[in-house]
Amino acid sequence: MNKGIRTIVYDEELHLEAYHLKGIVQSFPNHFHECYVIGLMEDGERCMCCKNQEYILKKNDIVLFNPGDSHLCFQNDGHTLSYRAINISRNRMLDLAEEAIGKREAINFSKSVIRDQEMACLLHELHSMILDGFEEFNKEEKLMFLIALLYERCGSPFSICLPEYAEEIEKISNYIQVHYRERISLSQLCQLVNLSKSTLLRGFTKRKGMTPYRYLETVRINEAKKLLEQGISPLEAAMKTGFSDQSHFTNYFSQFIGLSPGAYHQIFFDKPNR
Repeated sequence: MNKGIRTIVYDEELHLEAYHLKGIVQSFPNHFHECYVIGLMEDGERCMCCKNQEYILKKNDIVLFNPGDSHLCFQNDGHTLSYRAINISRNRMLDLAEEAIGKREAINFSKSVIRDQEMACLLHELHSMILDGFEEFNKEEKLMFLIALLYERCGSPFSICLPEYAEEIEKISNYIQVHYRERISLSQLCQLVNLSKSTLLRGFTKRKGMTPYRYLETVRINEAKKLLEQGISPLEAAMKTGFSDQSHFTNYFSQFIGLSPGAYHQIFFDKPNR
């Protein structure tokens, strides 16, 4: 019998558990979790019963369980199941709500299964970062956005008043431009301007057109370009601009510029003397 691959990781920074089931055919009898579960179907078709309602789960469906929601599931086609999910304790969800929406309120998921492309992408990216051991605050950004969307679209409705906070946002962007070589955290930026994580993320994104993490990476890449143009090696450029390793640097540089750092460096290294 093919048992597939089962991966479970506890993220010490985010204080939540992520698990990945890939290539399994196991059925799960009626049971419940004491935590919130936010799951994403990646492959296979499953029949699920939750709170006396039956669902057919397909690729890209998001599964939402409140603590205590009873459910069972089994494979509904000839394929195996691939599924990733995060588990969040009740207390941790309250902490996240306070940070994401400014209210320490428990959420009650109004639906057990939804289809939402934006949330599915966020969940997949966040989950991958947790399993890959990412430490950058990009990971925390994605969690904050995901929690805010869950409260907005899947729980009790709420409204967020979003002032411009122009002065605070400029202070943060100036700080990033000066300290981009250092390790910067979301909490650090919030303390700098005395804003909540949710207000900071939404205000910064609205004003700058990108998240603080993307802004940081853009500053780093632009500075790295200057170093490469001066003949500095890609490895040294990565170290001088705050990237955690050369692989991380190469991936981001290629996404932003369309060339690898080595190829970009070579353009200037090979130019003839004038």
